[in-house]
Amino acid sequence: MNERDNSHGLVQWHGTTIIGVRKGGKTVIAGDGQVSMGNTVMKPNARKVRRLGEGGKVVAGFAGATADAFTLFERLEKKLEAYRSAKGGGQLLRAAVELAKDWRTDKYLRNLEALMIVADADTLLVLTGNGDVLEPEGEVAAIGSGGNYALSAALALVDYEDDAEVIARKAMAVAARVCVFTNDRVTVETV
Repeated sequence: MNERDNSHGLVQWHGTTIIGVRKGGKTVIAGDGQVSMGNTVMKPNARKVRRLGEGGKVVAGFAGATADAFTLFERLEKKLEAYRSAKGGGQLLRAAVELAKDWRTDKYLRNLEALMIVADADTLLVLTGNGDVLEPEGEVAAIGSGGNYALSAALALVDYEDDAEVIARKAMAVAARVCVFTNDRVTVETV
């Protein structure tokens, strides 16, 4: 996460690398641990990927302002709870769509600066503050300052490697070597 001056003149923290990979019946979200302010590493072992919902059946990773991401994690958990009793699956998709609606229209949420990758056993999604709920083509998604590096590496590996976790870890290693706001202290969660 690196600093950024917003319209209010406040320093905010953003940037990171998060990748999601679905392959072989497994979904993995991985993220680095570096928190930067300008060109200084403030913390090397932040946890930007975590389990959400009842029983931790949903995994989410964020790139963006830290406080904003925690707000979004909390809101997504509330949406997951609201759709928990929904029959026929789709709990994560429904919760994500409702969160994206709120994020786009709510006066407070609209100012949050973050991106999220969320997944359960059946679904991998990217959520944005523009109201987007995107299902990535090819079952690979990446966000953050090193996201394009990780995405490129994962796409190059996906046809040759069968294990989603191996793909995610190798892609994160590439991003850590190229992006100055990404380190090699990776958190991995699998559903």
